[in-house]
Amino acid sequence: MSKGLGKGINAIFPGESINQMETVEKISLNEIKVNPFQPRKIFDEAALEELTESVKEHGILQPIILRKKGKLFEIVVGERRFRASKAAGLTEIPSVIRSFTDQQMMEIAILENLQREDLTPIEEANAYQNLMETLNFTQEQLAFRLGKSRPHIANHIRLLSLPEVVKEQISLNNLSMGHGRALLGLKQKNLIPSISKKVMLENLNVRQLESLVHRTNEDVSRETSKVQNKDIFIVEKETQLREYFGTTVSIRKTKNKGKIEIEFFSEDDLERILELLEE
Repeated sequence: MSKGLGKGINAIFPGESINQMETVEKISLNEIKVNPFQPRKIFDEAALEELTESVKEHGILQPIILRKKGKLFEIVVGERRFRASKAAGLTEIPSVIRSFTDQQMMEIAILENLQREDLTPIEEANAYQNLMETLNFTQEQLAFRLGKSRPHIANHIRLLSLPEVVKEQISLNNLSMGHGRALLGLKQKNLIPSISKKVMLENLNVRQLESLVHRTNEDVSRETSKVQNKDIFIVEKETQLREYFGTTVSIRKTKNKGKIEIEFFSEDDLERILELLEE
């Protein structure tokens, strides 16, 4: 699905089209630094190699946009073309030099990526968050300016509340945005990392994860209703075991004996728990 903007860069900078006819200069690649406000952290290597081959054959067809920064230049728009030029062995690149503040640098870099390339869901979420903070926009205002729906903005930003380890897996496409949203439905947020591991190990789809989250939440509700009647020591140990195994654990104690129940949902889940027991 395309992630292009509905209104584009001019939604933020009226009349600030990046396609205006301007003087094009040849700038040495050694004098150029990447944009410190670049929202993209992961570049598609295959797409970059393809662009590199195109540069080798046809050269750079569209100038990149730079700003002067001390004795060097910083990229405003066109980091992929810059990277491809270096990989193709070029020594200079056609450029248009403009004056931008740091705030404008960040805004244009974010918008250029949202408009022209597929960011990961986490990169897109960070881009929305940064724009909201920089421009002091609400989600509704940002959605209107970008031609997006407010739920689209909100659903992405919610992903930022996930643990770092889970956000990293979404960025690597090991988990989808749908998985991330389902994980946020867990009542016990400390279970998110362990359940996300289970999703990847067992290759669970979003619907299967949603069912698992529902069952886990039901277990939490049942256990919560029993807490008042349980010894505080037992409750604490159950919590520790639940966090370790990433599943529901119950400790039942009578006068002379007791038992520990560890819940599993499949053979793979059982193997995962047995491996943990052997550690």
